[in-house]
Amino acid sequence: MKINFEKKKELDFKTNEAYKALRTNIRFSGEDVHVIALTSSLPNEGKSEVSFHLANSLAEDGKKVLYMDADIRKSVTIVRYGVDVETKGLSHYLSGQCEIGDVVYDTDIDNFNIIFTGQAAPNPSELLGNERFKRLVSALREQYDYVIIDCPPLGSVIDAAIVAKECDGAIIVVETDNASYKIVQRVQKQLEQSGCKLLGAVLNKVDMGGKGYGYYGKGYYGKYYGNYGEYGKNEDGSDN
Repeated sequence: MKINFEKKKELDFKTNEAYKALRTNIRFSGEDVHVIALTSSLPNEGKSEVSFHLANSLAEDGKKVLYMDADIRKSVTIVRYGVDVETKGLSHYLSGQCEIGDVVYDTDIDNFNIIFTGQAAPNPSELLGNERFKRLVSALREQYDYVIIDCPPLGSVIDAAIVAKECDGAIIVVETDNASYKIVQRVQKQLEQSGCKLLGAVLNKVDMGGKGYGYYGKGYYGKYYGNYGEYGKNEDGSDN
């Protein structure tokens, strides 16, 4: 089945150039970097949109790319991009309901394939940590130049660290003036403890009137995990 992204928007010139710069930096990260996890510290930092457009930019550069939505808890991909057909996804495969070929979809973007999350599951961390996920990543390495994995915010749930164990590198998406330094530093340490190479960070939702920042587009993340007050602050209102 071929998936059409009915709501995919064209990027403006500055945003498109920023993604080109990001993909170039990734290519300079080393020839051994092919499977990349993207996460954030908190919800709503734009991590999912950055992941999608990075995968799209790599595909435009002639690379064969697979975008995997690994946020089994609360995905936004199907709604955001107007996918109006019933699909099987990652949770179906990881729970043994189908095989790899049943969850990889072709799309209306050249060189761009996708794996959706599938049905929400009560045990996403356990599913992502099982042997079937390892086999999936291993198989995709043989078929694609890049595999971009969109993970839940690591400051909220542990899923991204579990996924990162099977990846060659990880990127943290940071919203300008949102997450505190300590929270981002904690996410960095969790990724490093997983044994995954930290490639760097993307500063997102930058005020274009400011100076000295790159711009990687604006994004939205679902409210499943709660808001900044719950995950970024102590009860007395101070930063964690």
